[in-house]
Amino acid sequence: MVKTENTQDPQLASLVGNLGELIRQARQKVLRAVDTVQVQTCWQIGRHIVEFEQEGVRRAGYGKQLLSTLAKVLTAEFGKGFDETNLRKMRLFYQAFPIRDALRLELSWTHYRRLLRVDSDKARKWYMDESANQNWSSRALERQISCSPANTN
Repeated sequence: MVKTENTQDPQLASLVGNLGELIRQARQKVLRAVDTVQVQTCWQIGRHIVEFEQEGVRRAGYGKQLLSTLAKVLTAEFGKGFDETNLRKMRLFYQAFPIRDALRLELSWTHYRRLLRVDSDKARKWYMDESANQNWSSRALERQISCSPANTN
């Protein structure tokens, strides 16, 4: 906390402390909201790609070029974050977690990218739940997964 001459008054210092805590909590809520929207958006993008590919059986010419084409178009319009590798992860994300309501809102896109490396559906669910329940950072989740290499790619 930054001290100024005006906060020598204990009541004013208390007010500044309380306001500072409110601001920190608000910022944390904003970050959590952004993470939640990003996870939901990545899931939706993955769903749309999978559904388009499934329809593609009846369409000629998309198949192998789809992710490459999407990456070029989306990156040109929306900037980084939509390269072919990330789009592939979004597609895999939807396939690994097909029920959107089963996603844990406590987890970020980084958490889910790490969970995608876990081969076993049962292990992936366990790591997802533990990560949310124990409030693991994405790095803590990575450490936990690394301790059990049999469950990962």
